[in-house]
Amino acid sequence: MYESNKLSYSVKLIKTIQTSFFIKIETCSNKTIIYSAFSFNSSNSYIPSSYKRIALVTGATGGLGTAMCKELFKDGYHVLGNYRNKEKALEWQQKLKEEGFDIDIVEGDVCDFDSVGKMIQEIETRLGTVDILVNNAGITRDGRLAKMSLDDWHAVINTNLNSVFNCTRHVIEGMIERKFGRIINISSVNGQRGQFGQTNYSAAKAGMHGFTKTLAMEVAKYGITVNTISPGYIATDMVMAVPEKVRDQIVAQIPLGRLGGTHEVAHLVSFLASDETSFITGANYSINGGQHVY
Repeated sequence: MYESNKLSYSVKLIKTIQTSFFIKIETCSNKTIIYSAFSFNSSNSYIPSSYKRIALVTGATGGLGTAMCKELFKDGYHVLGNYRNKEKALEWQQKLKEEGFDIDIVEGDVCDFDSVGKMIQEIETRLGTVDILVNNAGITRDGRLAKMSLDDWHAVINTNLNSVFNCTRHVIEGMIERKFGRIINISSVNGQRGQFGQTNYSAAKAGMHGFTKTLAMEVAKYGITVNTISPGYIATDMVMAVPEKVRDQIVAQIPLGRLGGTHEVAHLVSFLASDETSFITGANYSINGGQHVY
């Protein structure tokens, strides 16, 4: 408690999740409350208190992407969900808004380098540099290699791996300039162990690991971290649509005896996006219930 010109007031220092420090000044009569704020990123550079870090999630409208967007929004980020289908994205956005999540949406084909460039330019013009990039876009086109078409091979490689290059390439310079960034690549347990009928998918997801490790070395000196998450079988709508008998067979292979929750993967994304993980880079986090350990 301090006194100045017969005015008593208290000063409290409050730390937020994004390493922001708020000074709360209250008069003894509680009639006047003044807040001022400042924050520091991992390189100790000043960030205005009004600034919200920008998080871009690709593949946002799926089960995992939705959970990630919600968790990052709760963390206080300005969250943007990338989309290709505008009608679907608007319905998704409205549903989340009704649940209390104000998620921004931005159009762009992550398989197309120039389309991603336009998307990032729009974000930077309207809001600022992307601080957190979650490369989550992914598809499957399963089949034995002997029967796999060239189109199915390219579709999966383009969506699951080339998109990682396209998005990261367009945000990395801004991150380097700001000396802060979090790049989180969503791989898969099948990128670690392989999976029958998924040469395209497993190759793409395995490629993420080499990308992550190498880029982590290149940008570490700029305060940018790059990490990979490898989920196992997660209870998304797609997995839950599998016949119950097949799901039971899958669960029987998981030592923990259950499917993972989308919220569990989202919590890991939240962790890796935070300031508290500034010494973690080039790592892979397996979240598969013990199904694959190495």
